Amino acid sequence: MTKFMLLMNMDGGNCETPMLEWDEADMKAHLQHLENHVARLRDSGELVEVNALTWPKHAKVVRAASVAAPVLTDGPYAESKEVLAGYMIVDVESEERAIELAAEQSMAPGPGGVPLEQPIEVRRLMDSDGDLQDF
Repeated sequence: MTKFMLLMNMDGGNCETPMLEWDEADMKAHLQHLENHVARLRDSGELVEVNALTWPKHAKVVRAASVAAPVLTDGPYAESKEVLAGYMIVDVESEERAIELAAEQSMAPGPGGVPLEQPIEVRRLMDSDGDLQDF
């Protein structure tokens, strides 16, 4: 088994309306799709971890300072579509399975039930020193 991280950004896919502005029924359908997806992965034993992140305004950037306390700033930040919204770690048989799961996540419904087709980044977690050599 191999672990992959599926990264979800704030990118709304084919919908430019922020989710907080959707009709309540559309928002509930979207969240239900995500809950069902997570439940299936939990039941299959493929889910390792899933988390949503708080709003970017709560983020801090920390840089080590060689002679003083770490430097803490409120930015700069990526554009809003590049901001990480959440992640899921799965433990699956193959990269193909991780891609399949990302596609299922990407099909979460948006306004009017239309699949959002959000981009989901799939990244394999390092599991050996050999991965350091795999550029």
